[in-house]
Amino acid sequence: MAVVLAKAAAFVAIICMGYLLKKAGFFHANDFYLISRIVLKITLPAAIVSNFSRISIDYSLLILCVIGLICNIVTIIVGYLMNLSRSRKDKAFAMLNMSGYNIGNFTMPFVQSFLSPVGFAATSLFDAGNAVMCTGLTYSLASTVAGEDEVPSIKSMLKKLFSSVPFDAYIIMTVLGIFSIKLPSVVIDFADTVGGANAFLALLMLGIGFEINMEKEKLKDIVKILITRYAIAIAMAVGFYFLAPFNQEIRQTLAIVSLGPVSSAAPAFTGAIKGDIEMASAVNSLSIIISIAAITIALIVLL
Repeated sequence: MAVVLAKAAAFVAIICMGYLLKKAGFFHANDFYLISRIVLKITLPAAIVSNFSRISIDYSLLILCVIGLICNIVTIIVGYLMNLSRSRKDKAFAMLNMSGYNIGNFTMPFVQSFLSPVGFAATSLFDAGNAVMCTGLTYSLASTVAGEDEVPSIKSMLKKLFSSVPFDAYIIMTVLGIFSIKLPSVVIDFADTVGGANAFLALLMLGIGFEINMEKEKLKDIVKILITRYAIAIAMAVGFYFLAPFNQEIRQTLAIVSLGPVSSAAPAFTGAIKGDIEMASAVNSLSIIISIAAITIALIVLL
């Protein structure tokens, strides 16, 4: 327990450091995008290569991609149903801001530090399914509900999905794992070194991007979304751990991943459907705080 709390405290300290350095002027708002590009295009793909190189892919684990899809679909449906009596914009807002999981930038550092490469690989496979929704399909559904004229085509969604370097890394390493193809040791050593920086940079980035600006009259809707989101997350975590037909480590991983914060892409897609960006940003930032506490408690209980 002491080890988990110490590491979790270190994670929180890195996030706080990023936030405080931004407030002090050391970092600027635009630095978030620079570090985000480094994480998504360099350190996270390297961490994926590093961890996948240490395991053997079990065909049965590919079902985790489907589970990632289903978890998104459940929250999207609930977001729609809980706003049946409200406007189309409200339905679309809830669909976008209750769904998705910020795995690459948030959950991965926890998994990378507390679980084995098997847990990391399970998280990556879950995120492959999650990414299909977060990078376009959820937006497409929400855009249709909101009544926007332009709905992304399947071609545009696939193009955006496969332009994601982490997603490409998941696909390549999964295929190599299935066929038992090993990368050269020099490539793995390079990936180990670069991927080792992923946790720090991802958490620092969260601190730089952290901001909560919201009007009091919107607080009720924000609380409603977050309570519903985390009620579903806790139910999923309990169900995965006690009922899922996997070994204990995979069940632990699914329980932890299901407690992650809302997709970091949600505010951007909210803006694309002319929704309330400030409210979406508040939901996103508050979900990070809640997930830090939820995942820390889960790690203490499960490990």
